[in-house]
Parts: sequence; C-alpha cells; structure tokens
Amino acid sequence: MPLIIKNNQVIEDSWHLLQVGCSLADALAQPQPIVPFTLWQNHATELKQLPELGIWLDSHEAIEEIVEDLPHFSLVALNFPTFTDGRHFSSARLLRERYAYSGEIRAIGDVLRDQLFFMRRCGFDAYAVRADRCPHDALLSLTEFSVCYQGAADSPEPLFRRRALQSA
Repeated sequence: MPLIIKNNQVIEDSWHLLQVGCSLADALAQPQPIVPFTLWQNHATELKQLPELGIWLDSHEAIEEIVEDLPHFSLVALNFPTFTDGRHFSSARLLRERYAYSGEIRAIGDVLRDQLFFMRRCGFDAYAVRADRCPHDALLSLTEFSVCYQGAADSPEPLFRRRALQSA
C-alpha cells in the first residue's frame, strides 16, 4: 500500500485512487474508491450506493460542481498536475470555509514538501506526496513554522487576536 501523510503522521493509504477512463465496474470492485469527477458525472446514482466514496477533481474542475453532492463523499482529493498550479489551494479553502466540509481533503499529484504547510493552512488534512519523494521528510515541513500571523482555514483568528485572548 502507498504511504500518505494524514493527521500529522505517515500511514498506509487504504483508499484506491482510480484514474480517468476507469469504468463503473472498477469503482464498484474497490472497498474505498476515489473516483474521477467524470465517472461521478456519468454514474452518480450507482456510486451513491457505496458505503465509502471519495472523488477527485483535476485543477480545471470546480468545487461548485460537487457542492450538492458533498454529503456523499468521505474524501475529496484535489489534483495538482504540476507544482506551479495552485488553483486547488482556493478549492480547499472554499470546501472548509464556505461549504463547511468536514471530511478529508487530500492533495494528490505533484505534491512536494514545500507546499504542505501552506496546504494545511488552506484546509488540507491529507497529502499523497509525489512518488519520488519521501513522505517522512515531507512530514517535517508541517512543523517548520511555529507561529502564523494571518488567519486561515486551520486557525481563523489572526495572531493579534489570539494573543489578546491569551492575555485577557
């Protein structure tokens, strides 16, 4: 099983990421499938019957297209096709802040150590680091900064308000 970072630890991944072009039979044969958005569009009725289901969106696919269906997904994976494509940072914030999604948000694709801290600030809580990188090394990046000044999905209050609350 591949390794992922989840809940600030490296664990074996029990989910099965299906590729674009897979069939409905492929998805139904897996205990915990993460299906591409196109498969969901074509077979949502059948896929809703699965006890655990994940969906993944490519960088050009918008979160707004699955908002009504969010209760059916235990996991939303957001694909970063290249390191320089950061569109899904906004998608993760929308999921957490606007749509109050409480399930797992996983970064997949070209995910590198340098991005993890900022991904967490946007609402990601799981990371499938690129296959040629060490997830144990990448995990260390989540502890490199001890204080954040701005509010974000992981800590909505800015530092000056957090300090004011501590001194009161």
